[in-house]
Amino acid sequence: QVHVVESGGGLVQAGDSLRLSCTVSGRNGSRYSMGWFRQASGKEREFVARITQSGGSFYVADSVRGRFTVSRDSTKDTAFLQMNDLKLEDTAVYYCAAGSRPYSTLAQHYDYWGQGTQVTVSS
Repeated sequence: QVHVVESGGGLVQAGDSLRLSCTVSGRNGSRYSMGWFRQASGKEREFVARITQSGGSFYVADSVRGRFTVSRDSTKDTAFLQMNDLKLEDTAVYYCAAGSRPYSTLAQHYDYWGQGTQVTVSS
C-alpha cells in the first residue's frame, strides 16, 4: 500500500511564500516520480510541477515558472513545492501524486494521490 500525504498549505497574503511537502510512504515509495497539481474552486485540476524519482529531471508549468520550484530530498521519499510571490490566482487545493511514468504532466498517469492541502492567497 502506498500513501501520499501533503502538508504546508495555509492562508497567506499576496507576495508571500509557502513550501508544500509531500511524503510517499509504503512499498517502494522512493521509486516513484512525483507530481503537483492544483484545483481551484469551479475549475479543472491543472498540472503544476513534476520531478523524477532521482530528482534529476523536473518541470514546472508555464503559469508558475519563475515563482514555483520543485525539489526532492536525498532520501527521495519527500518532494517539495516552493511557492514564492504568491498571487490571488494561486488559491487552490494542491495535490501531490506519485506514479511510475517519469515525465508525465497528465493526472491520469499518476497512480497514488494525497488528500490535498488548501492554499489561500489573500490581497
